[in-house]
Amino acid sequence: MDDNGIRIDIIRPQYAKGLERLQRDCFPTLADSELMREEHFLMHCKLFPEGNFVALHGERVVGLGAGFLIDFDFRRPQHRFMDILAHGYYTNHNPKGAYYYGADMSVHPDYRRRGIARRLYDARKGIIRKLNRRGLVAGGLIPDYAKHKAYMSAEEYVARVVAGELYDSTLSVQLKNGFRVVTMLRDYIEDSASDNWAALILWENPDYDRHRHPHQARA
Repeated sequence: MDDNGIRIDIIRPQYAKGLERLQRDCFPTLADSELMREEHFLMHCKLFPEGNFVALHGERVVGLGAGFLIDFDFRRPQHRFMDILAHGYYTNHNPKGAYYYGADMSVHPDYRRRGIARRLYDARKGIIRKLNRRGLVAGGLIPDYAKHKAYMSAEEYVARVVAGELYDSTLSVQLKNGFRVVTMLRDYIEDSASDNWAALILWENPDYDRHRHPHQARA
């Protein structure tokens, strides 16, 4: 627990309802079909609890760092959010997968800028190191593109965020946490803010040992 009374726990069934509320508080521009519900989180508890992390303030759910293991083919990177997530149930989870797919990183608006996201990222990186996986791949949302899309393409916007010329409340945090942009994902998610764009981002595990239980994923 930190000085602000925030603690990080693995996902448990008693957090499922709070996580459903958190989705709606954190992602107001997403289509309802893109949001996960209590039943999805209950499935995550069964499939890969040690890889899904919840931030709590007392008993209140205030953050989530979630995902599952997968063999990701970087030669064919284009995909849709709900397809790779098996419509939110994470049943594409492969216990032997070479990569951790980051499905959700969210902090309640009232609790941002308190270091919670970093702690959730560190927790996910920790399980990747523990399991000796190659890294973390995800579709990074670009919510602040909404302020610029009238006069700038999504590709230009992301390039300027990467260059530090613009700040994005999601992508900039991911870059600060060691991610790099691999490519752009068209029609990744139904999101009015980003016109459905996302950036494919990757964090590579610096401690990965290919001689210890090597994985065969294509990278």
